[in-house]
Amino acid sequence: MNALHCQRCGARTTRAVPADDNRLRDLCGECGFVHYENPRPVAACLIESEGGILLCRRAIEPRVNYWTAPGGYVEVGESFQEGARRECWEEAEARVSVDALQAVLDIPHIGQAYAIFRGTLSEPGYGVGVESLETRLFPIDELPWDELAFPVLQFALQWYVEERAAGTPHVHVASIAWKGSGDRYDAANYDVGDHLATPVHP
Repeated sequence: MNALHCQRCGARTTRAVPADDNRLRDLCGECGFVHYENPRPVAACLIESEGGILLCRRAIEPRVNYWTAPGGYVEVGESFQEGARRECWEEAEARVSVDALQAVLDIPHIGQAYAIFRGTLSEPGYGVGVESLETRLFPIDELPWDELAFPVLQFALQWYVEERAAGTPHVHVASIAWKGSGDRYDAANYDVGDHLATPVHP
């Protein structure tokens, strides 16, 4: 999203390449301030309990009525892990121990970068948060693959399920790139690039 006005002095900005740079930026002609656009960090958690995964059915757009893992934008002043724990409480009323990193996935076309963790309940029970219609603990063989809200969750869950069955957990780092056509919420319309899968040793 372009900055039409300077966040420092309020003057109109123009789109240009600053000196000693190679990208178009929003520049203030009055005070010279350069507005940089950076990816927005998102934290999410695959909550493991009783052999299944806890998911939330979204009550808000985008993707209302679809299932997702608790997650959202990291707030200023909190870590990825703190953000994941907060989102688990806000969306699923679950107190969670963040146990391990599952994946770091970036989505360039929408400027998001995800840290997806594996976690367990640190206190018994869970509920329905204000951004959820319901929560449900899904057995692994009953996960709602056709009703998942976002492609990033589909990839992370797919790797998790495959490696759980094989007993070979990995930490994944990859870029999820939309192919340029088709439904943006369908994982089949994305390519996985720069994929690193690092084994987790006990």
